[in-house]
Formats: sequence, C-alpha cells, structure tokens
Amino acid sequence: MKHFVSLRDFTTDELMRLLDRADVLRDAWKQCRMPKSLQNHRVALWFYGQGFRNRLAFEIGAREMGANVCYVPGELGVQEPLEDIGHYLRNWFTLLVVRAKRQDDLLYLAESARIPVIDARTDKSHPCEIMGDLQFIRRHRGRLDGLKVAFVGEPTNLCMSWLESANVFPIQVTQICPEGFEVDDETLTELQSDCVGEIRVTNDMKDLQNVDVVYTDCWPKSHDGLREDEIASSFLPYQITQTRLSQLNDKGVFLPCPPVTRGQEVSEEAMNSELCMDYQAKDDLLHIQNAIMEHLAQNGSL
Repeated sequence: MKHFVSLRDFTTDELMRLLDRADVLRDAWKQCRMPKSLQNHRVALWFYGQGFRNRLAFEIGAREMGANVCYVPGELGVQEPLEDIGHYLRNWFTLLVVRAKRQDDLLYLAESARIPVIDARTDKSHPCEIMGDLQFIRRHRGRLDGLKVAFVGEPTNLCMSWLESANVFPIQVTQICPEGFEVDDETLTELQSDCVGEIRVTNDMKDLQNVDVVYTDCWPKSHDGLREDEIASSFLPYQITQTRLSQLNDKGVFLPCPPVTRGQEVSEEAMNSELCMDYQAKDDLLHIQNAIMEHLAQNGSL
C-alpha cells in the first residue's frame, strides 16, 4: 500500500512528477477546468487541532476533482483503540487524510487501514506543506537543483520535513538555531547517510548569507519546560528582520510559516517586506495536495 507520510518514501523522480502534475492542476484550477480524477472516490478528512489551510485545501480540492468528502469526528486514538479504527474506515473510504497529534499514531493507522493515508501534519512531520513550498520555489526560481534553504528555529515538524526534502532532492537545507535546539545527532546522521542533497546545522546567523530561501516557524512554547524570558533570550537574536533579509541572494525569498507571530520569529518590517512571499506560496498548497490525492487514488495499490 502506497501512503504519503514521508518524503523519503518516494524517489526524487516520483516527487518531481508530483510537482509537475501540481503545476498542471494549478493551471486547470485557474481556468476552472479541474479534472474529475477523484470521481467515485470517498475521502475521509480527520484533523486534529485548529489549523485551517491544509484542511480547507484538501476539502475544496477533493470536491473539485469529484470526490465525496466527509469529516471524521473526534481525536485519533482517543475515543477508540487505534487497532480498530483503520478496519472500520476502509469499509467506507478509498483515501484517508489525517492531521494527527502524534506521528506514531498516524503510522499505526496507515499500517492497519489498507487504504492510502496522507500525512496532513503530525508532531514530527509536515510533508504536504513543504512540497507546496517547493512547488512555489521552483516556479519562482526556475529550478530546484542547487537550492539553498535556511530553516531558522528549533527542529519542529516543518524543520524535519525540510531536512527530509534535502535527503531526497539535490538541495541544501541548513537548520540555524540557538545552541541546544539542534536536531538530535542520531536523526541528523541517519538523514545524512543516504542524502541526495546536503543537510547542515549551525548556530551562526551568518549562514543566511546568499541563501535562496529563509524559512521560519514559531518559537518554542513555555509549556515545553522553558520560561518565556528564557525563550526570548535564546531566540530573539535569531529573529528575521529586514536587515537579515538583505543577506539573501538576488532571487531570495522569505517564507515564514503561519501562524506567524510578529515580534518573535519575524519582525513587522520583515513580514511587510516585498521579499516575504508567504501568501503567494500558500496558493500552491492546494495544488500539490490535489496532485498527491490524485496520485494515491490512482496508484494506491502499488
């Protein structure tokens, strides 16, 4: 069974074909000519939390391509045992899109469901989001080869999927963060062991020099064992400002991942910069998610 839970489950060529297809579907969307490639498919959307972008994009995309779409109530693995849920859902659905609190729960569900499962976000990964950003970046830059991305922040789910993207694509991804917030050595070594691109970790903001993309995520929460003043003291020197953006190359862009907290990971001035293209980039989230759903619906038994 083919799922979309990690970029590393696919080859570089397979992911490039998804990006190519997303470009075709983007044009079809703009022309109001979406193919009905999900007709006769039943898509279940099971979403934890309050995020709306991925959820809405999956729903309107699936409906536009002809699918019957339903939301699953409750939280994954809370009301009923995980080992039972997948067996029930496969009676009624042909595709399952899940935003889960825990990565392990999603993986367990994928093993038992026997229908294709798409990772719409977990605590450790966010592959659809990164694929959408890569689609936008490729169109803006013209190609992905040689792309240099600086992820500024702790190893969040977004950071981990960016590092996975460098494992599969010929790009360089550098995590830039305060000391003590680096991706763990075991994970880093494992990702670098069969890397197509290049993965780096540094505490030096000088590594923003001449990159193509600077990417941010929210600061750590105080409930993670740190006081608010400790977090601010560690992360404020890593805030993306207009001065920081001036270090990017001629085609460089700034993509702060929403929800954005002005005054923390990004300054108000940087958020208003013409180099900040987050709003434009999120348009591609719809199209890559459509391409992923279409691919799994057509090839889920591979």
